[in-house]
Amino acid sequence: MTSDPSEMFQHLVETRRAVRMFDPEVEVPPEAIKRSLQRAVLSPNSSNLQLWEFYWIRDPGLREQMGELCLNQNAAKTARELVVVVSRRDLWRQRRAAVLESQIEYFKEAFGEPLTAGQQRVLLYWRRLVPLMYTSGFGIADLGKLLVAWIRGLGAPTPRQVTSRHMNISAHRSVALAAMTFMHSITAEGFDSCPMEGFDSRRLKQALSLPRRAQISMVIAVGKRTPKGVYGPRLRVPLESVVFEV
Repeated sequence: MTSDPSEMFQHLVETRRAVRMFDPEVEVPPEAIKRSLQRAVLSPNSSNLQLWEFYWIRDPGLREQMGELCLNQNAAKTARELVVVVSRRDLWRQRRAAVLESQIEYFKEAFGEPLTAGQQRVLLYWRRLVPLMYTSGFGIADLGKLLVAWIRGLGAPTPRQVTSRHMNISAHRSVALAAMTFMHSITAEGFDSCPMEGFDSRRLKQALSLPRRAQISMVIAVGKRTPKGVYGPRLRVPLESVVFEV
């Protein structure tokens, strides 16, 4: 095995596949899941709000239900471990408060008190802009934000994705980044994974006792692949069809 970081990552990316059938005789050490979850939460995310949750299915009763809840997919039925990745845009207030507290403490420890005008301006992002972006006002505020963005955009480059619906999309983007980190980590640990979007979201939310506003992004199955676990070759359209130099 090469020690070159680039070649190591290339090998990891080429090795990772969406595996549909796992070996029932090969256990996944809990430490491998724990390390992968610890790595997942280091992923980049919008405004550092970390609007994600990860439910590692350990309860035997719930584990038995997961195959049916995931529409009887082989990946779910044969997985040795399952992690449900959840988007929690509804928690933005709590996460914003935590980020603000952490940022203020960092400024104080690194630079002393009182906070400078420049540091206060940095904090304004979470104090004012984040609430503005995440508040919908039953849709009225969203309409106002769209109008302001349109007017401002007539004369200058302006963010257009400003509504609470856009923030929901943003939260799922951050969740997807974390999920990919988790799956790459699982590959680095010597195991395989499969992200699944096919599941009964209502029943799965009930099984996890999730609140109404929580949204399940995907379920990730983990295990050791069998020879039949990869259904076919990795097919990709030509690079020139999707990558453009401009």
